Amino acid sequence: MTRGAERKTVRPPAMDNFERPSLYSITGMLDRIGCGWLILSESKRVLEWNVAAETILTELEDPLDQPGDLSAALRSLTAGVPTHFVPGSLSWIVIRSAGDRPVILNEDGALAGDRSIIVALLDRQSRTGPNPQTLQRMFGLTTAETHLALRLAKGDAPLEIAERSRLSRTTIRTQLASLFAKTETRRQAELVSLLGRISVLP
Repeated sequence: MTRGAERKTVRPPAMDNFERPSLYSITGMLDRIGCGWLILSESKRVLEWNVAAETILTELEDPLDQPGDLSAALRSLTAGVPTHFVPGSLSWIVIRSAGDRPVILNEDGALAGDRSIIVALLDRQSRTGPNPQTLQRMFGLTTAETHLALRLAKGDAPLEIAERSRLSRTTIRTQLASLFAKTETRRQAELVSLLGRISVLP
């Protein structure tokens, strides 16, 4: 810089000038990292959710009879814990273990002006298997094949999976053969090893 040249101060633009993330870009991000999410109305009623959220809430409560029970399950989860689900906010709920009070972090104003409330659920246990959405995108798996892959990653045997799922052994063998073909593996041990490596992906 030459002597006498003016110094120009660059001020960051006001926060209002930044485009805030849309509702579905946030839920899409939560899907990719394997988090459960719920979209609530201003009256705190559950309007939308993903499979991970339903799984977490179902494991914490008695089996849910109908989707509307997710609202009751969320209320039960946060009972006794100060919660401020503000319209237009993103709230994170960390569940440490069954019976423990959850830890809640609120991010007010994280969303656009649609006043939607997003609640992200982080399971107390580290993920032990791959993200189902990642598996389906990588290998083009069906829902049934994805379910089988996740059970195998947890160490369940194919015949045990058949019994618990009330499927025939032939059906499980057919799905397993399809898994081998789509993942380009030849043996169950090789498939499980691959699933373990994929577990680190969001």
